[in-house]
Amino acid sequence: MLWNEKQNLLFNSCSFATKFLIRVTIRPIFLLTAIVFYSFNNSSFAQNIPEHASITIKRTKENIIIDGILDENVWENADRAKDWYLSFPVDTAFANSQTEAMLTFDNEYLYIGFICHDPIGGDYIVQSLRRDFEWGVTENVSVYLDTFNDKINGFTFGLSPLGVQREGLISDGEEISADWDNKWYSAVKNYEDKWTAEVKIPFKTLRYKDNNKIWNINFIRNDLKRNERSSWTAVPQQYRTNNLSFAGKLLWDEPPPKAGSNISIIPYISGGVSRNHQDDESTGFRGDIGFDAKVAVTSSINLDLTVNSDFSQVEVDQQVTNLDRFEIFFPEKRQFFLENNDLFGKNGFRRSRPFFSRRIGIAKDTAGHNIQIPIRYGLRLSGKLDRNWRVGLLNMQTARESGAELSGIETIQGSHKLPSQNYTVAVIQRRIFSRSNIGAVFVNRQAIDYNDLDTTLSTTKYNRIIGLDYNLGTNNNRWDGNSYYHRSLDPGINKDNYSFGAFLRYKSRNFTVMINAQEIAENFNAELGFVPRKGIKTSFNRYEFTFYPKNSIIATHGPIFRIRFVTDMDYTLTDRGLQVGYKISYKNGSELEVELNQEFQKLRNDFNPIDPKGDSVLLTGESFNWRNFQIEFNSDNRKILSYQVTAQIGSYYTGHRTNITGTITYRIQPIGLLNLNFDYNHINLPFPLKEVDFFLVGPRFDLTFTDKLFLTTFVQYNSQDDNLNINTRFQWRFKPVSDLFIVYTDNYFPEQLKVKNRALVLKLSYWFNL
Repeated sequence: MLWNEKQNLLFNSCSFATKFLIRVTIRPIFLLTAIVFYSFNNSSFAQNIPEHASITIKRTKENIIIDGILDENVWENADRAKDWYLSFPVDTAFANSQTEAMLTFDNEYLYIGFICHDPIGGDYIVQSLRRDFEWGVTENVSVYLDTFNDKINGFTFGLSPLGVQREGLISDGEEISADWDNKWYSAVKNYEDKWTAEVKIPFKTLRYKDNNKIWNINFIRNDLKRNERSSWTAVPQQYRTNNLSFAGKLLWDEPPPKAGSNISIIPYISGGVSRNHQDDESTGFRGDIGFDAKVAVTSSINLDLTVNSDFSQVEVDQQVTNLDRFEIFFPEKRQFFLENNDLFGKNGFRRSRPFFSRRIGIAKDTAGHNIQIPIRYGLRLSGKLDRNWRVGLLNMQTARESGAELSGIETIQGSHKLPSQNYTVAVIQRRIFSRSNIGAVFVNRQAIDYNDLDTTLSTTKYNRIIGLDYNLGTNNNRWDGNSYYHRSLDPGINKDNYSFGAFLRYKSRNFTVMINAQEIAENFNAELGFVPRKGIKTSFNRYEFTFYPKNSIIATHGPIFRIRFVTDMDYTLTDRGLQVGYKISYKNGSELEVELNQEFQKLRNDFNPIDPKGDSVLLTGESFNWRNFQIEFNSDNRKILSYQVTAQIGSYYTGHRTNITGTITYRIQPIGLLNLNFDYNHINLPFPLKEVDFFLVGPRFDLTFTDKLFLTTFVQYNSQDDNLNINTRFQWRFKPVSDLFIVYTDNYFPEQLKVKNRALVLKLSYWFNL
């Protein structure tokens, strides 16, 4: 008997067992989450956490010149954060390269001074001179501020030894969004055995309550030369060093000053020229003006406005080889949507988001190509009412467009007119216990001037989502997770229109377990969200064991086990994934992981595994089993030449697949990077399919002539889409948060380099403080 026939018999005979396993996994997880909700947030159940260090900040009347030289008297007399602890490669000793931090303030600014000792000398390891550098591959020192003392949200500001800045927002206690951009000032001075830095942050840049005299704070240094990561307060190695629950206390000798009025206007002007050679269209010219604005409604709530939004400077998406049965996720890159994205875009789970901002202003024409829909205006109100309450409101209006359809919406027969749309997202969160919160979300897409008699419209009148989310975080960091219940509202649909799920993780020094369960009903319709599959019940479990060898080149190692089930609403198995792996992390920063995978799929729709948009050859109801072996290696990224490569070989549906993917990076320190992304797939499937090779190659040249002058060229060749794309972007940051962009884009047929289309855009923006 063939292996596949044996497997099918096994699945049929185990249908009751599978159904039982799914039931006992999905149902109790919600009860378990409820138990954790009431129990583990209670301090009596929490691990005893020692009191962390504290540092006092005092007002100064001295004029501090931001030059990186700590020669003002206030730095000599300020309280110092010193005796930093290692968190990598071990967490049981003090750092070899010690760091000191001092703070002071006046009526307008928060000042921070750093002394980063460097006894071994030599060149520093930095990625480039680009602002918002990648933290893990650039030497830097950073401060993490929790201004509401809630251990959940905050701000971070960092500097490299070459004076390059990085700032970001902190969410969920440790997640960093470096997309946040705001004004602050700094300078660095290099010496033979150390480097020093001065930072000046306007109180208008921060969000806080005026009468709060206690903030949480931590300082972290990434010393790549010694391959050390250290922090002011001790953080166990199994946790992220920036986790706010391990932060110390910043004690103000008097309340921080009121930030006062804070209104910023960022107008822009742009112009461009483009031509569609593929359809032999004439050259088109366009010019736009608009503006963004930031208004501090209170010291902790901010209003962001955008009028006639323009995102022409945003870098193109990184292409992928599409072998999936479902929609592929592409991350949001537009600045307006990225700030406070944790508040608006992280409800639900990764594959069941009620709101996904790429649904706004991006649509498809009738041929399936992405097109831009003009955004007339948008506003975002977000922030904290106090330590416990957090609110968010987003509203945007787009223009009408002929021959367009919104992604995420099932195509309406005969439709080709996209009405003007209004989008609203409202969120309110309440902090409960120590580090958890519960929140409500409302999402609405509303067609403007909708005509019920017009059968050519490509949307319905409205689509809405209402729901509740609970995010768990215990004071001892052992437990975290989240659960949700969402419901969609559409004209004439009031049954099987729900989605719910729960995730729970337990993490100790040597053991981590994650369990996840989810149910998405057939009629759940999140048109503004990201929900690639409906009518399913899922269960996922992951188990990790971690060992910390002594006197070894290995930092950590251990096995990983994963199991995933997907059934339809009647508990009939449609997908099952089993993975057994082993991961080794070396003290030099490199990593090795090997994995054995076994996959089962029972198709619910016809499918073509080598061309999801092509004619289907595998039919609904057919079942497939395959196995493969995967190995992944990430090299020491401190080296001038580093790489990451993943190789996979094994069966694939009715045939075989070999896949090699990865990235090679060459650092021209400090002026830039040369990256080469590659993805090769060799797929051999029997008739009526065929043997195919898919190549995807994407060299990227990122040059940073100074910390204000950048040039990026991204070339992408995708054989599956028969396309060669070139995107070149020049940026000059001539003032803080004020930029000149010049962007050139080309698309070609690869064989004869025949032009499909090309465009040139110029955009100028300037930040005014009123």
